[in-house]
Amino acid sequence: MSLMTRSSTVDGMIRRSARTFRDRPATVFADRTLSYAELDDAVSRAAAHLIGLGLTKGDRVAAYGKNSDAYLIGFLACARAGLVHVPLNYNLTGPELSYLITQSGSRTILHDPALAGHLDLLDPEALAQLEHRVPLRDAAGSLVDVALTGAVPEIDVEVADSDTAQFLYTSGTTSRPKAAIMSHRALVHEYVSCLVALDLAADDNPLHVMPLYHSAQMHVFLVPWLAVGATNTILEVPDAGDVLRRIEQDDHRAFFAAPTLWVAMANHADFDGRDLSGLGKAYYGASIMPVPVLKRIQAKAPSLGFYNCFGQSEVAPLATVLRPEEHADRPDSAGRPVLFVEARVIDPEGNDVAPGETGEVVYRSPQLCDGYWNNREATQEAFTGDWFHSGDLVRIDAEGYLFVVDRIKDVINTGGVLVASREVEDALYTHPAVAEVAVVGAPDEKWVEAVTAFVVPKAEVTEADLIDHVRGTLASFKIPKRITFVESLPRNASGKILKRELRGSEGSVTRG
Repeated sequence: MSLMTRSSTVDGMIRRSARTFRDRPATVFADRTLSYAELDDAVSRAAAHLIGLGLTKGDRVAAYGKNSDAYLIGFLACARAGLVHVPLNYNLTGPELSYLITQSGSRTILHDPALAGHLDLLDPEALAQLEHRVPLRDAAGSLVDVALTGAVPEIDVEVADSDTAQFLYTSGTTSRPKAAIMSHRALVHEYVSCLVALDLAADDNPLHVMPLYHSAQMHVFLVPWLAVGATNTILEVPDAGDVLRRIEQDDHRAFFAAPTLWVAMANHADFDGRDLSGLGKAYYGASIMPVPVLKRIQAKAPSLGFYNCFGQSEVAPLATVLRPEEHADRPDSAGRPVLFVEARVIDPEGNDVAPGETGEVVYRSPQLCDGYWNNREATQEAFTGDWFHSGDLVRIDAEGYLFVVDRIKDVINTGGVLVASREVEDALYTHPAVAEVAVVGAPDEKWVEAVTAFVVPKAEVTEADLIDHVRGTLASFKIPKRITFVESLPRNASGKILKRELRGSEGSVTRG
């Protein structure tokens, strides 16, 4: 294999980092620190172990665990051995987990021992398909134990940049998840886009808390930071109070979180007392960041640079970025396309819309997936030639900045008039008692779809209070017909709100 081909694979990037940053700390997890050389050796041992199980190039390997250095080693070992890594949400059980294992054709699963009981409850087809269960950690003979001891083998598997590196299951907010087929070439192009757009640097001392089974934490942040020699601290699960403490005490200068966690941090009892002045780069994405929350965090740390990261699994996943210097003028924008992404905003006939108008954003990019695994119909629906249809409704301005209006499927048709759910959400978020909100079109005999809000309050508030609050900013047909107060909102792995679960829920009041 030529050096050029190898360097354009995930494994090629890791090998380069091991040569360049050999003795520098690469990962910190719990009480274990691995240098870049140690991480590289661990990946080779783990890859040899998987090959020793009888797995061959192209075989699928499911991964079912919480964040750890072992989870990262498992992904990189698959990349080195030419195997297809299939990350699974560790919150999934039963039929949902069985479906992903069966649909992907995974023969082996890497798992946390604490989750082993869920594997015993898989349906018969999934159980029969799994030939090997390999504990990632915390067990005798675990993958990380094998990876950290013994001779370092030479892995002689030819992996081309066109080979599949991973299946990324779409979030499935409106339908069953689909497996986006991600090549090494797509991921490496995405890593370069991230390095350029997000100013990732070796001295960032980043903190990683969002799930590694999600493409944003793994492919927008962790692997790109490994490419530039940063020391990466990995937490098993996110906790708002713990994150605030670590940012203050451990000099973490860069951090990514879904808006869900940023909201939890801003509302945490420790928020006002923590010193966040050392944090220089703050990244958010995966769902909409409420502008009032953004402004509150910026008020506490004026020198903090915010980056809004927007995209989806099929683009590996980063498509656009709003950089810190752009936030003042356009705090509600998703930014402009990253280096290797072209974007157009089109009408239903496929024509480009004029600046200021709304349409669907479509992408053309070497970062794009090679379609959906065993789903030709979905692939044909998603692509028109080289262009991928995102399903996101956006507005574009004269300078090419995108403003997310809604998911096309989340636009509410109430009484024959279209309402963007995000506009209603933004209006409700300006009330100081609203912690989180989701607006959907719920089935209604009179309106067909009634504008319905689900609100997580952070202080005492009534439905009448919220209606009065938005009456001056929203047209009458946009004001919620129903409001329900809830303790939490249903979310998927990436923190996106599962609006399909809310559409069938009953609101508390209906008004004419």
